[in-house]
Amino acid sequence: MTAQSQSQTAGARLQAGIAFVLGLAAILGALGFQYIGGLYPCVLCLTQRWPYYIGLPLVLIALLGWRRFPAQVTLALLAGAAALFAWGALIGGYHAGVEWGFFEGPQSCVGVGDAISFDALSNLETARVVPCDAIQFELFGISLAGFNALISAAVAVLLALAALVNFREART
Repeated sequence: MTAQSQSQTAGARLQAGIAFVLGLAAILGALGFQYIGGLYPCVLCLTQRWPYYIGLPLVLIALLGWRRFPAQVTLALLAGAAALFAWGALIGGYHAGVEWGFFEGPQSCVGVGDAISFDALSNLETARVVPCDAIQFELFGISLAGFNALISAAVAVLLALAALVNFREART
């Protein structure tokens, strides 16, 4: 392996590491807002968490096995995680659009779905129903869904760039 190739590989690993830390901070922040801050997630919020729950372990495995795995395995892990975070960015953008009224949200999420029976209302005092079109927190005009879209996109780009370096290495 040439010095330039080693430098590129080290840079790619650093990018993947930054993506991992950024993603970990984002999901821990979301969980903190929920369990410490009292902001209850809606259905779309919970959906946006899946790329973190699946993608971050893939990135961690890629980082831990960076030199141990063949380049193709690391490539597959990084590319899969990048695709998950790209999907998460789309879901986050859609959710932000629902919050701002650009898109119609899912029927189950905006409170315009089918009526429920009175039997289902027995636990009404303890139930927390959060509509997806309600902005619970925003900073600088960006909601949590908007921040998730931006963070997921950044993580996806970092992982895609790291995967590209591994792709080049796998071809040699």
